Amino acid sequence: MLFWRDTPMPTLKSVVRSDPEILGGTPVFAGTRVPLKNLLDYLAAGDSLETFLDHFPSVTRDQAVAALECAKDLLIARAHPAR
Repeated sequence: MLFWRDTPMPTLKSVVRSDPEILGGTPVFAGTRVPLKNLLDYLAAGDSLETFLDHFPSVTRDQAVAALECAKDLLIARAHPAR
């Protein structure tokens, strides 16, 4: 993992922004105009994180990993236990 133990894990709000003035409110990586959906689309298509980062140099590795960690946490928190 890229984050040190003494560094708090980023929150979704610190990684992703949604502003009606930026791409009509589409969630983007903070400080960029790159939609978060682009990362998910790249990964779903079988591309590597490296390929995504090469194509979108304004997104840092830490931002991308943090977004994926936040997504994982949200999915796990909303999952229902098997019955």
